[in-house]
Amino acid sequence: MDSSVKEKRASLAGAVGIGGTAVRRTLAAFRYRDFRILWFGSCSSTIGTWMQNVAENWLVLSKTGSPFYLGLDAFLQQLPIMLFSLLGGVVADRFDRRRLLLASQYIQMTTAFTLAVLVFANVVQVWHILTLSFLTGTAQAFGGPASQALVPTLVEKNDLPNAIALNSIQFNMGRLVGPLLAGISLATLGRNATERMASCFFLNGVSFLIVIVALMALHVKHTPPAISRRIHEELRGGLSYVRRQKSLLALTVLAFATTFLAFAILTFLPLFAKDVFHRGVSEYTRLMAFSGAGSIVGAIAVAWLGKYQKMGRTVLVVQACCGLLVAAFSLSRVLWLSDILLFLNGAALIIVFATVTSLVQLLVPNELRGRVMSIYVVAFRGGMPLGSLVSGYFASKFGAPLVLTCNGILLTMVAAYFLVRSHGVREL
Repeated sequence: MDSSVKEKRASLAGAVGIGGTAVRRTLAAFRYRDFRILWFGSCSSTIGTWMQNVAENWLVLSKTGSPFYLGLDAFLQQLPIMLFSLLGGVVADRFDRRRLLLASQYIQMTTAFTLAVLVFANVVQVWHILTLSFLTGTAQAFGGPASQALVPTLVEKNDLPNAIALNSIQFNMGRLVGPLLAGISLATLGRNATERMASCFFLNGVSFLIVIVALMALHVKHTPPAISRRIHEELRGGLSYVRRQKSLLALTVLAFATTFLAFAILTFLPLFAKDVFHRGVSEYTRLMAFSGAGSIVGAIAVAWLGKYQKMGRTVLVVQACCGLLVAAFSLSRVLWLSDILLFLNGAALIIVFATVTSLVQLLVPNELRGRVMSIYVVAFRGGMPLGSLVSGYFASKFGAPLVLTCNGILLTMVAAYFLVRSHGVREL
């Protein structure tokens, strides 16, 4: 055989080997059966949730025409997370985390079907939407800490950053696929706009059945705590631990700042589609899809990297870039440029979220995981409603583009502060 042919075959085999190694590295957590089952179940549910988010935002905007009500709806969905997540963390450390997650899914499924019926019957009012959003958030307040504490028990510690990144991929696949399916449903599923809107909420309710089946199939067993103290003592113990750990406290502040300042860009996308680009729901779902696609790329990058040196410094640099991208999107009036900025912002956001979450999980002992992660969830998820409410109020006074510009600049300044002062983040 000709030597050049042998060399080509050898190089091809080497390339295939490198490619296979990269894929195995990116999908490392899929080696674990329970994680794999939970991932696919959660992915289906996330797609349904994002279908409902798109339809619900459009429903609120069509009924009120107000950016304040958009922010209020997001606020009420996340408010229970601030009120009850700390209690949810104590419960997650005391009781079976899988059963807690099942209860959370049942409640969220019920609220989705209820909204579908109200919309289909054409009797839905804004207060119905706001009330159901609050009930959904209450279920998530107990399900969130349980989920955060359950995932590390499904994989080995070295594969934990990969597992968190893969969870980010399924979440953002939902952000990509959900809005696209919502757009199709809002255009085709039903004889009129009301029936099409109801179909999105109904399909979200169905999606919860899949994750419920997945949770029932897990082999993970609950290990009761050796010592059971009073709830307020356990809660105080979790708060005390975070306060003593300088790096954990700084990461929690970073998570809050990012969601408070950056997530308003998603809340205001219907306004940009309608008022800035003068388009309809199809353009709104397109903008959501670009943001979701960027997030998937960012999550894949985090999954491939796994655990690496200087994760703290990397997350601060990316957060600074994320702030600049938010400000740039707010100033853009060119549709294709806005698509690109949303794609890049989505990638930057998920790199920040996945990396910060990985660092927190790696620092926390398992016996405190539920409580510490509940504190993190309060900061991470609590920043969304507060940011949406505050940004929605100022947007009603000064316009969404100006508010997003200010948010982006402030986010970059927060990252710059921690790059200079560190507080334990830069060295992680």
